[in-house]
Amino acid sequence: MPPLPPVGGYAVGCSNLEQDFSRIPPGESADAYWIGLPSRFVTDLLVDPVRSLTYQQTFPNNSELFGSFAGRTIPYVAFVCYPTDQANPRASYALPTGNSIPHMQRGGEAPIFPPGSGRLPIVLYSHGLSGSPVSGDYIESVKQMASYGYVTVAVFHGDLRFADIELNDFSDVLYALLHFRDFVALQAQRPVSLSGALDLVLNHPDYRDHVDPDNIGGFGASLGGEAMLLMAGAQLTTSLALSSTRVTQDTRLKAAVGYVPYFGIDQYPAFGRDLKGLDGITMPFLSISGTADTTAPISTVERGMPWEASNCDSGM
Repeated sequence: MPPLPPVGGYAVGCSNLEQDFSRIPPGESADAYWIGLPSRFVTDLLVDPVRSLTYQQTFPNNSELFGSFAGRTIPYVAFVCYPTDQANPRASYALPTGNSIPHMQRGGEAPIFPPGSGRLPIVLYSHGLSGSPVSGDYIESVKQMASYGYVTVAVFHGDLRFADIELNDFSDVLYALLHFRDFVALQAQRPVSLSGALDLVLNHPDYRDHVDPDNIGGFGASLGGEAMLLMAGAQLTTSLALSSTRVTQDTRLKAAVGYVPYFGIDQYPAFGRDLKGLDGITMPFLSISGTADTTAPISTVERGMPWEASNCDSGM
């Protein structure tokens, strides 16, 4: 298939994410708040948190999965971009990184959808580890999906609130294993918070009559790809002996794409011993992986994908 143009046919509008960057102390950056640290989160910068898409996520009281966060309630922020009317008069919102949020809502403004658009499909978006929906290239891909007619619902996961892990090299993997309970909790919080973002949007008066609850797909980068499978009912590795436990199962998610999805490493797979935690998964899943990737190695992905072997293609 020939590639699609980089931008679809719709103008893009986005939810209120207005921030007060004067609150950032000297020597720090907005990105530190976006990715989440033990003492920093994007909620600290929001000008109007009541009018932004914020929610409180309570985790199950299961210490095997959520460690010290079991039973706790943690704040989250969702960011939504959607196809909008070409005549949308709202200005873009400049971010200190040089990126911008197009046609952003301010205050209590409601989204402006294209005339006659009816109920639109949803893409649930999960960024990579220690990222955010507006960091780096993530915001460009969120806008790109919206330009093709999808209401794109992205979550600020705030990974570093749970564990200070980046997985850039083997020393990070070793750190993750030495801080195992925190690393498990970091992974387990993602599918639960993604379901929470869906609950928020599907019940929100500004969105509920404009989205199709039966037409929900997912896109996840790296650890976000793992989160899509965990959301579909895959079991997460919960011990160094490679036992695994299901985190959740949200049947509203119908299909998903993983861009360099994290399946763990060969010695420590993310979905239990021999990746058996993927057994029984029936959700269509497209993995886009590369042979040079050492953080999310293609060898582990290939071993995990045969649950739909009759419908799978292996590509590089």
